Amino acid sequence: METISPAEKSTEKSERGARTRQVRNYLSILTPRGYEAAVNDATRLLGGLPAPPLPSLSLHSFPVPMATSSILPLHLPSCARRATTVRAAASAAAAATATTTTAQSLDESFGRKGLRFVADPAGGAPTAELSVRNGSSLRLRLGDGLVTSYKPKVYWKDDGCREVLHTVADKGGVGLVLNEVPSSGGAAQSLVDGSVWAVKDADSDSYDAVQVELGCSKGKLEISYVVTLYHLSMATAVIVRNTGTKPVELTSAVLSHIKFDKRRGTAVEGLRGCPYCSHPPPAAGFSLLSPAEAMKKEDPGWFGGGEEPRQGVWTVEEDMYTVLKKKVSRVYAAPPEERKKRVYNTAPSKFTTIDQYSGLGFRLVRMGFEDMYLCSPGGMYDKFGSDYFLCTGPASMLVPVVVNPGEEWKAAQVIEHDNL
Repeated sequence: METISPAEKSTEKSERGARTRQVRNYLSILTPRGYEAAVNDATRLLGGLPAPPLPSLSLHSFPVPMATSSILPLHLPSCARRATTVRAAASAAAAATATTTTAQSLDESFGRKGLRFVADPAGGAPTAELSVRNGSSLRLRLGDGLVTSYKPKVYWKDDGCREVLHTVADKGGVGLVLNEVPSSGGAAQSLVDGSVWAVKDADSDSYDAVQVELGCSKGKLEISYVVTLYHLSMATAVIVRNTGTKPVELTSAVLSHIKFDKRRGTAVEGLRGCPYCSHPPPAAGFSLLSPAEAMKKEDPGWFGGGEEPRQGVWTVEEDMYTVLKKKVSRVYAAPPEERKKRVYNTAPSKFTTIDQYSGLGFRLVRMGFEDMYLCSPGGMYDKFGSDYFLCTGPASMLVPVVVNPGEEWKAAQVIEHDNL
């Protein structure tokens, strides 16, 4: 019988330990699907030892080196809402296959309790589906960052969830508007239309909060868009970092299309005493009403009321409840001339929607933005279905925000409720 000296046993143990560490490192860069395929190679490398257990693939422990970009592609297809894009049938089929693969890869990397990624049956960009313990849910389209559905729990009976957003033919919902104002003058240029968004991060506490962060770059600007679902609210935040050497000027908004049961029962509370003027909405591909449609006058008819002030003419909101059965397009804010003073009154940081027929109300809260935009479609609402709606949200429309080199600008909107 061959005798193995203690020194030889120590050497063999050291070699096997080195091989074990090598295999663990090898397996740590594989997705769960690739783990089983690597078991045989791992077993041979270890000289017959069982393969080490599958390492944790949580967001914080899963490494994504450059070598694995083909396994986990995070860059998403270009914006799905661009009407000028035309694809042949074969190209559409190929795009649908690629979208499914991307959704699977995203789900393997970022999926967790309360967050999953699914492919769009129509072949568009994947969708992130967020949900929390009380049943509230949200759908985020990854191609352009459009929130197409928000269903918070508002009743104790049955499942108790109700759709808040009005979405028609891939338009509506909650979307980001972000434009750069050229230093030489001229029309502002969109920073997000046609941009290629990537999933940068995701997080959750498994019960009452789920978050997804999208990101893209435009020239010297790095843009992050963070969507968070809570049990009684949802939040959308934008962060813009200027990595260039020159300051940039930005106009922006987060526009939400809020659904109401009937036209007569629609109002908002919380704008009393605030200056406002007629103003078109910022142009956005996801908006149901274009700027021209929003500003077009309509016959007051049976819903007659006072005339809207001309664009650029400021007045003050005098009513505690702003009834929105007629067509309006307004910006509530401190007039630009007032902002030149050392002390001036800003727009309210929040207001509450009132749906008289459902009895539900939702607060819209602005953070970092200077203005509040508010639009009701009046008689044009029936072009977009039987439900009435408002297009509203915080904005920085009248005075551009200046982001200096090396600095960042942050702003957010929160839609919250206490209907329970």
